[in-house]
Amino acid sequence: MRHSASAFGFAFDATLDVLSSIIVLWRYSNAAAVHSAHREYIACVVLGVVFILSSLCILGKAIHDLATKLLPEVDDFLYSVSIVSGLVCIILAVLKFMLGRVLTSRALITDGFNSLVGGVMGFSILISAEVFRHDPTVWYLDGTIGVLIGLIIMAYGIKLLIDMVPRVRQTRHYERFE
Repeated sequence: MRHSASAFGFAFDATLDVLSSIIVLWRYSNAAAVHSAHREYIACVVLGVVFILSSLCILGKAIHDLATKLLPEVDDFLYSVSIVSGLVCIILAVLKFMLGRVLTSRALITDGFNSLVGGVMGFSILISAEVFRHDPTVWYLDGTIGVLIGLIIMAYGIKLLIDMVPRVRQTRHYERFE
């Protein structure tokens, strides 16, 4: 779907998912730091900042589309991409949640949340495209979903920062890993 706030958000979230996975890989990259609370908290703070920045981009695009009454263009190729990536993201989210729970890793659980948002966005593209195809007067659904998802990502990023910044400060002198 061209000119779609949901598709833009989905593409942006895919980039965010790659970044959050890289951050989680960094968190576990040093064998000596596998049990490092400080590294865990730093990873969560970086994820929080990335979430807030990406939510601002998604919100900006969605609000712009709503303000200019931009009509989405339906593309059949996007249907197949949305279904496959939506399912893959949901499966990845479940696996990351399970692994994060076993490892008691907030960073990994946050990465799972990001994958879950990607899956929801993939399916929201399908829903808004189908609704628009059957009733063009509901053109605003795509932008509205983009705003909602942007706000959810922003709220989670803010919560991460509120929870983790004090913990980074508390643990910075206790652990030193390079």
